[in-house]
Order: sequence, then C-alpha cells, then structure tokens
Amino acid sequence: MRFLRHIVNLFKEFFEFAAENKAWWIIPIAFVLLLLAVIIIAGQGAAPFIYTLF
Repeated sequence: MRFLRHIVNLFKEFFEFAAENKAWWIIPIAFVLLLLAVIIIAGQGAAPFIYTLF
C-alpha cells in the first residue's frame, strides 16, 4: 500500500512540475512511455501461453 502511495505522489509532483513550468507537452510523452512499459510488462507473462496456441 505504501508503494501505491509513493507512485501517486510521484505522479502528483510530476503534474505540478508540468503546471508550474508550463511544460504541458511533456505529459503525453510520459503517458505514452508509461503505457509502453505496462504493455511490455504485461506481455512478458503471456508469452508462454501464446506459444502453446501454435
């Protein structure tokens, strides 16, 4: 649970940084990188099951 609180705090500070410096362009870049990381992590667990289908 503490880990989740740290992650939320990190995103909050990142958003505050973007707002304070008017760097709104960095938010979509960070979102895409986060999405790619989630896809890569989720894809690692599914690889053995995909091979059994073929």
